Amino acid sequence: MLPVREQQRRVRAYAHRGGALHPDLVGMENTMEAFRHAVELGYTHLETDVHVTRDGVLLAFHDEALDRVTDVSGLIAEMTYAEVKAARIGGVHGVPTLAELFEAFPEVTFNIDLKSDGSVGAVAELLAATDHEDKVIVGSFSVRRLKAFRRLTEGRVRTSAHPREVLAYLLAPTTGIAKRLVGSRFDAFQIPHHQHLRGPLSIRVASRGFVRRAHKAGKEVHVWTVDDPAEMERLLDRDVDGLMTDRTDVLKAFLEERGLWEAAPTGARPNDEEPEK
Repeated sequence: MLPVREQQRRVRAYAHRGGALHPDLVGMENTMEAFRHAVELGYTHLETDVHVTRDGVLLAFHDEALDRVTDVSGLIAEMTYAEVKAARIGGVHGVPTLAELFEAFPEVTFNIDLKSDGSVGAVAELLAATDHEDKVIVGSFSVRRLKAFRRLTEGRVRTSAHPREVLAYLLAPTTGIAKRLVGSRFDAFQIPHHQHLRGPLSIRVASRGFVRRAHKAGKEVHVWTVDDPAEMERLLDRDVDGLMTDRTDVLKAFLEERGLWEAAPTGARPNDEEPEK
């Protein structure tokens, strides 16, 4: 029997870019097929990145340019959506729009990483227009973008901590001091287990003390990108609240073994039809 703490626990399992390193999905990150695969496995939380085209269409895509994973070259910000639609990931799959993902997976929680300045206002507008403000958590490595997004949405949308907020909780000796330094206008820390500095140097971010300070402030801690079961075990032992993974098969099996897997209910399954490309 699981310990009482484990029985009562909930761990948020995020499919990072849809499960970018799942053996069946190599080369298919951030595609409709990858996200569909994750939801069919039972994932209720999907992570994606967003860029905006020259004519204002939000794309679920990690890089600023199409070159690495598609058969088309060019910066997304300099291209129209019609031009991007011609691109194929892995020679087969189109680049999905964020609106298409919302339509295909209406009950899923999305973790959205703002990758460009232009995406800030566009995401805020789309969330309001599609009634998704309470179905996402939005983050960014850019302090400026995340502050701007919070101003636009006026607290209606959950956000993760920006780098300065993470640093305050990492370095401050107490939760109270950290809150005085940066406030608390965020809902969760989404952090790496370790942050590489220079050369072989790195610092542990998701330490037991960090998690304890975050929880004392009422914040969840989600760690990316975790693909190794041994690392998953260490992080769960520190009471983290969520794990983001490229290996959706590995994380699911790990959580199932511990009785911590919460599969998507029937209503969270994907819509049958993929948006037309």
